[in-house]
Amino acid sequence: MPKSLQEQIDACPYWYHRIELPDGIVTPGWAPIAPDAYAIPEDMTGMRVLDVGAWDGYWTFEALRRGADEVLAIENFSDLIDPQWEAGHRTWRTFDLCRDALGYSKEICRREAVSLYDVTKERFGEFDVVFFFGTLYHCRYPLLALDTLSKVCRQMIFVESATCNRVSGHRGQGEGYPDSRHVVAEFFPQGTFNQLTNWWVPTLSCMAMMMKTAGWPTVVAWELTDTPSDIPECRGHARGSKYQSVQDKREEGHTGLSYSLHEPASKRMDTRRLDKPEEQKVSEP
Repeated sequence: MPKSLQEQIDACPYWYHRIELPDGIVTPGWAPIAPDAYAIPEDMTGMRVLDVGAWDGYWTFEALRRGADEVLAIENFSDLIDPQWEAGHRTWRTFDLCRDALGYSKEICRREAVSLYDVTKERFGEFDVVFFFGTLYHCRYPLLALDTLSKVCRQMIFVESATCNRVSGHRGQGEGYPDSRHVVAEFFPQGTFNQLTNWWVPTLSCMAMMMKTAGWPTVVAWELTDTPSDIPECRGHARGSKYQSVQDKREEGHTGLSYSLHEPASKRMDTRRLDKPEEQKVSEP
């Protein structure tokens, strides 16, 4: 007798994402902590999206729910060098289960086991939007990762990462780098920050400057919360645009958004489409 959807979910040993499925069923994950804080556009109609580090697929399915034409989800843990972890690494079981339950086809909801460093235009084409959530600090080569993604991104990238503004993995809680002038990233070799897959934890300013260096000249960055109660809440968000300003893009016959670094709290939940312009000044840390 075929198992029910709930029985299939219960049979999966670990869930990272909390995903709403039909008939009121919700997967038992814990992430994302605050989905609205990611500030992705509410209307993604017609967009082609790359979801890097997709895991169970929350953001892949969210992009499709918001109208994206196609999403490519990739997952690999290519920077991991612990063979024991690799041997027990998850498959696409949870992703496929949710995709089937939500009724998305393999053509518009693709998934590939591939290193993000191997993502190229020749292999996968270009994407309007890139999601890079919970992955930057797992990269041994974070700037190379952003450089690689920039080459396949036509418009915008949305990034979420552990940050060291409020906490230092070397010095402790409350001993981070809160000043926007601190363009700093802490390095954690051999599993010295919670797990073997954590390599670099940047400040918001460092993350924003890496994004600008990689090819998104207009960047805004903000913290999940100004008063984190625990290390998992010490997270930063950023959005990068390929257009330096609204005026630059208008001159090309398009429209776009321009952002400033350290976005005010009142703007954090902005979910307008990417093609509605807003005048804001770009500032340096």
